[in-house]
Amino acid sequence: MCFINLISLRNSSSFQQNAQNAFKVRLSIKTALGDNAYAWDANEEYLFKAMVAFAMRRYSSKSTTQISDVLLCNVTDRVSFWFVVTDSSQNMTAVPGSVVEAAIRMNRNRINSAFLLSDKTLQFLKITSTLSPPVEPSTPVWLIVFGVVLCLIVAGIVFLVVAGIQQRKKKNKESTERENLEEKGEVTVTVENGIPCEALDLKAGHINGVFAADDERFTSL
Repeated sequence: MCFINLISLRNSSSFQQNAQNAFKVRLSIKTALGDNAYAWDANEEYLFKAMVAFAMRRYSSKSTTQISDVLLCNVTDRVSFWFVVTDSSQNMTAVPGSVVEAAIRMNRNRINSAFLLSDKTLQFLKITSTLSPPVEPSTPVWLIVFGVVLCLIVAGIVFLVVAGIQQRKKKNKESTERENLEEKGEVTVTVENGIPCEALDLKAGHINGVFAADDERFTSL
């Protein structure tokens, strides 16, 4: 691979060690952006190096990674390449792959955003995709639940109050109608134990048929 000379590797054992610290990247710009796809050129390569250096610095506060410490090679027209991160303070020794992987995973969303791509269209083949952090609502969940429960309680209280008022109006209306009928002297029929009974007309009175017969028997001629 081309980065053998760049990191001054002199023997096969060093090559094997640093090959494990290299990562292959594949970009699907046309698939992701269609007609708005941009060309991959030296400027895009510079941006990629800058984003990797940014990721390394952000991952470790002690990191002094420079853009020149990120080396690219084997760039293809279908936009794939290998990269390795070196440490200039240690004679261009490759940074361990585990450190680079952790830095990329931590800043994956920032790198994707820089190239207008996603985990599916900007692939680090040896680095597993990371899920986007969950979006936290501006209002706490418990407050939303409390608001819903409170609304249900208030709605229930309002319903009971309205139902009580309507029932009271209905009773008052029936009572008023009954009083009006009594004042007019109209006889109403009530039901007692399932048997209809005629209410007494208090004004006109009611004549018992038994006593009426006795009165006719003793009436003088």
